Amino acid sequence: MPQVKYRRILLKLSGEALAGDAHRGLDFDVMRSVCEVIRQCTQIGVQVGIVVGGGNFWRGVKDGADRMQRSHGDSMGMLATVMNCIAMADALQKVGLDARVLTAVEMNKFAEYYTYDTASRYLSEGKVVLFAGGTGNPYFSTDTGAVLRGAEIEADAILLAKNVDGIYSADPNLDPSAVKFDELSYDEVLARHLKATDSTAMTLAMDNHLTLVCFALKDPQNILRVVCGEKIGTIVKEN
Repeated sequence: MPQVKYRRILLKLSGEALAGDAHRGLDFDVMRSVCEVIRQCTQIGVQVGIVVGGGNFWRGVKDGADRMQRSHGDSMGMLATVMNCIAMADALQKVGLDARVLTAVEMNKFAEYYTYDTASRYLSEGKVVLFAGGTGNPYFSTDTGAVLRGAEIEADAILLAKNVDGIYSADPNLDPSAVKFDELSYDEVLARHLKATDSTAMTLAMDNHLTLVCFALKDPQNILRVVCGEKIGTIVKEN
C-alpha cells in the first residue's frame, strides 16, 4: 500500500476540466477516469470531499457580464455546481463508491442540506461527499467555497485540480516566458497577484493555515500522486 500524506482532502475540480475537449457540458469519459482515481484514494484510506465549479455550464461574472444583476448571475452559477455534483455523484456510484451531495442552500428534492455534522459523519464512514452550491451566497467563487469547506471539515490539504499544471508568474497560454513555481507562501501569491485562486480564497486559506496544492487534472492520476506526497504542481503553504 502506498504511503499516504494527506488522510482527508478537499478536492476542487473545475467544471471546465470535466467538460473535456468540448469545453462545455460534461465529458463522461473524463468523469469516469477521475472517479476511478478517487476510488483508488479511498482504497488506501483517504477521506474525500469534493467541490466542483460550474464553468462548464455557467460562469456568473463572465456569462452574465453587465447584462444581469450580479446576484442573479451568481445564483445561476451555484445551480450549475449542483448539476455537476449530481453528475459526479452518479459517476462515483458507477465505480462502486457511496457518494452524497450536500448543498449550501436547501433543495431537498435533489440533495441534502449541508451541515458540518452530516459531512463529517459521512466522511468518517468512508463516503465521498460533494459540496454543491458554493458558499450559498453571491460574490464568492467556488474556490472560496472549497477553502471554506476544507477548513470546516479540517482537511489535511486542498487539492486544486485545474487546466494548468501549477501556478505561474503569468498566464502560460499568453506569455511563453511565464515561470512555474514549485512552492509559494500565501503572502507571495497575494503580493504578486498570482492567479492561483481569488484573493478571498487565498486569504481564507492563510488565516486557517491550510495547505493548497495546484496541479493539472489532464492526468487524473495526479490526484493520487499528490495524496501520496509526490511533488507535482505548486504547493502553497506557510513559510
